[in-house]
Amino acid sequence: MTDWLLFVVFPYIAILNAIVVGLYRYFSNKFSFSSLSTQFFENKLLFFGSIPWHYGILIILLFHILGLLTKSGMARLLGSPFRLYFFEVTGMAIAFYVLLAITVLMVRRFAEIRVFKVSTPMDFLVLILLFLQVLTGLLIAITKRWGGLWYLNTAVPWLLSLLKLSPKVSFIENLPILVKLHIFNGFMIIFIYPFTRLVHILTFPVRYLVRPYQVVVWGKRR
Repeated sequence: MTDWLLFVVFPYIAILNAIVVGLYRYFSNKFSFSSLSTQFFENKLLFFGSIPWHYGILIILLFHILGLLTKSGMARLLGSPFRLYFFEVTGMAIAFYVLLAITVLMVRRFAEIRVFKVSTPMDFLVLILLFLQVLTGLLIAITKRWGGLWYLNTAVPWLLSLLKLSPKVSFIENLPILVKLHIFNGFMIIFIYPFTRLVHILTFPVRYLVRPYQVVVWGKRR
């Protein structure tokens, strides 16, 4: 019953909430669809945290999505022991790289007083959840070896069953607690997504391509 609530009912609630609240926020307050950068208050730590975070997490998400969309192709790719070992080590290295980046961003958000003062409770919550997601993913890669293969035969069929509106929790009910925490936390991030700065992920500044150049004039005392 617990697995059904956590991995069938809650995922649907999280996705529905993300869509409905996200659309409402977009049409009621488009200005809030911005990352509301704090670069003006602190730039050095932001650079060393944000750049590695974005590149690293995109690579990790890409491989998760490829496994979901091209299960047979990924299975063939990981069919060779050498390729499996290569992607296993590479994935752990990228995960560690991303963990360091999110740690830098957390230190910046909590320790830099100017950034701390302009932060909201949701800013802190989303950083904690993202840190937990990366940490559990890295621990899974270290302690539950060859995750690329069993991911294709457990989480992928379960996710596809959710998309087909025919959920089959049996695919993941026997997975370790650490893996279940990683999965649940991922949907928790989706659930809180429309209430955070993460909404800027789905926007693309098309108008920037056609708007006139901005002229910036610096004022300087004589």
